[in-house]
Order: sequence, then structure tokens, then C-alpha cells
Amino acid sequence: MAILQASDVVVMAGGRRILDGVSISLKAGETIAVVGPNGAGKSTLLRVLAGELRPSKGQVLLDGGSVASLRPRLLAQRRAVLSQSITVTFPFTLAEVIAMGAGDGRGEVVDALVATAVADVDLGGFEQRIFSTLSGGEQQRGHFARVLVQMACGEARHGPGVLLLDEPTASLDLRHQLALTASAKRCAARGVAVLAIVHDLNLATLFADRIVVLQQGRVVADGPPAEVVNEELLEKVFGVRGAVGRIPEGHRPFVLPHAAEPAPMHGH
Repeated sequence: MAILQASDVVVMAGGRRILDGVSISLKAGETIAVVGPNGAGKSTLLRVLAGELRPSKGQVLLDGGSVASLRPRLLAQRRAVLSQSITVTFPFTLAEVIAMGAGDGRGEVVDALVATAVADVDLGGFEQRIFSTLSGGEQQRGHFARVLVQMACGEARHGPGVLLLDEPTASLDLRHQLALTASAKRCAARGVAVLAIVHDLNLATLFADRIVVLQQGRVVADGPPAEVVNEELLEKVFGVRGAVGRIPEGHRPFVLPHAAEPAPMHGH
């Protein structure tokens, strides 16, 4: 049974359909990567799934009930969101920002969750640093640690929930990209449903059980990486001719960007 399900979602903005009849479901323990070109509607879809944006048409169900009807506190306990860019203007320390994931919770249990999350994102020794003095990548890892604390608190009350990530690796170096995706997969192993917007197709194939491809607000592909990522998809959706190889183990695809070339432009 799906823990989070969107059915026939339409989002209108300025007379234009940002999302056009999108349906997607997430099961407990599943990892999904949403990919697509710029302007495809990926971040809008994540906001709809998170309950932050009400669709013009269609519905989103969390645990079988409308996400729009959930009280904010319960919603925060059942799903956590890592947005694309978050600004912290007050002089909070890293530890204080991460502890915000526990809401108004305090005490030894929260302190232990914060310590675990700090270690998980490789920021040991930075706990008392003022958050705004950290690098962009360190701040991103700090926000991910905050989300991990939020997930752990919600899980303690209601069981595994939903983790929604909007380009979580955009400002990270390669080692921390892999570490973050590994941490997200560990959440999935506990039964959390994880959905991430990912620009790097190779990272998407490493991370995801399923890849959902958005183009012009519509789902044009949804399935295992080995079935979805192919040269036809690269040309049709991303407008490039690329070399797609296969890793023998698991037949997992990989994309060689240096071998890609623009697809021919058709006349108007």
C-alpha cells in the first residue's frame, strides 16, 4: 500500500499548467528519484506532495487521508522536507539548527539524536560554529541533519514516514553526495519512503529503486533505472545524444556526459 499518493494532480500558474495530470505513489522503504529538464515541474511536484502547495485539481493522500487536512504538527511528524535553498539569518549554532528538527522537544533524547545526525553528515567538531559561517555545502549537510532529527522524532511517535529532498546534493562534493544518498537509503531500509529531485542521472541510478521522469509537467517515464535510463530518453527529454553504458552488476545504467552531443534542432 502507498504511504503517499498523488492522483491526477494539476497545478496552474499564470494560465499555464505547471503540472498536468501527474500521478505518483511512494511505498514504505522505497527510494524514488525525480528527474527532468529545467522547468519540468519537479520542485512544484515536491511542494504538492509535501502539502505546501494545494493543486488546482487532483489530490494527495498521506496514510490514506488528504494531506491538505492534516494539522501542521502531525504533518511535520509524518513527512520531512529538505528544500532547495534555506537561509538562516539569526546567529544560531549548527547544533541549534539541527535541534530544530525536534520542534519544541528538548532533553537527552534530542541531544542524542542531534549527535547521531552530526556524525551522519560528517560535521563532528562543528556543533558550536555559527551556522552562517559554514560553507554552502556544510550548511546543506546541516539542514539534512536537521531533517534526519525530524524524521527520527516522527518515527518514534508514528513509525517510518516520508522524506522529500529537493536537489539535496547540489552544493556537495562527490564524497558527500555519495554519503548523503547512502544516508537516505539507510532511512529507506528502516521503512521510510524517500523521494529526491536529482539532476545527476548517474546519482539517480545509484540512489533510486524507481526513476520518475517529468517533462513539461507530465510523467513520461516511471520505472526501475535499468528500464528508464536509455539513449532514447536522453534525446527525447533532455535533447542530447549520449552514450549510456551498463554496469555488469545489476545491469545498472550510467551516462557519459562527455560523449553526449546536442540532438539536431528541428525547424519551426
